[in-house]
Amino acid sequence: MSIERRNIEHLLWRKKVDYSIFTDKVTAIPKSYVSFWKLEKHFPDDNGILRKENILSNVKIIFDKKEYIGNVDVILPKKRASKEHRLWFPSELVEELKQVFVMSHMRWIERELRKPYFKNPRKETKQLEREIPFWEFLDIEFDEGNKIFYLAAHYVQEPTFRELFKNISGTPKFKQIEDSILGKEGIRIYKQDWKDISEIETEIGASNVVYTLIDEKNKKLYIGESKELIPRLKAHIKNYSKWTHYRYDVLPLGTSTKERVAIEKMLIRSYATILKNKRSIITMNISDYELSNEKIDK
Repeated sequence: MSIERRNIEHLLWRKKVDYSIFTDKVTAIPKSYVSFWKLEKHFPDDNGILRKENILSNVKIIFDKKEYIGNVDVILPKKRASKEHRLWFPSELVEELKQVFVMSHMRWIERELRKPYFKNPRKETKQLEREIPFWEFLDIEFDEGNKIFYLAAHYVQEPTFRELFKNISGTPKFKQIEDSILGKEGIRIYKQDWKDISEIETEIGASNVVYTLIDEKNKKLYIGESKELIPRLKAHIKNYSKWTHYRYDVLPLGTSTKERVAIEKMLIRSYATILKNKRSIITMNISDYELSNEKIDK
């Protein structure tokens, strides 16, 4: 799907959405655009070096009317005769780009899952692109006067299975796959946003969770824990059909049932100190919501 644009105000670089955006959160800026945009003036380097940790590298990025802080750094690659400018995207923006460029994101996942078996990464990456032939494009403008990068989707490939991709991409299981690909280690809790209660069936593989239910109309809130999310939430709805929204956090691998229950109790007790509750826990009562849990530690 090509998006016609009538509001182009600055010199535009139509950038192919490639793997570097998802893998490294960065893209190299062509030398011609470094010159056109006068980037050496706006991002001064020291003997060909400007590190992204340097405050001078900071730049505002606007995408879909949201503002982010990114960076433009300068490096001296070993195999190049001249310096290179790169635009770094913050993690929050990369997550937004994944939601817009769904097919590029999915092809990146496929590439990374195959990568351990590649004998010639460059050749086999090109083979994958021939197997799944498309390119999506991101328009990038630089407002020199205000030092702002404006990003806009130009061409978006329609997902083959739109709803399937939409639902899978937001699940903890998918995030676990991404973290494994990116080599992220340590204690990781996969946090979810609020969802309409009708979306419960999409939570495939959601296990070892602490969850929250709310009844928006009657201002009720409930906190619970479960080894498997879907059957537990269905049981809640069977007992009380007025729940309107839910959210949950997937606890780290290896968290025992005993530990999960302890976390649940801690959260219930914490909420009791700020919401009206059924056990006369002294509360700051900061909201008109009531905590529905019957069991609350003293």
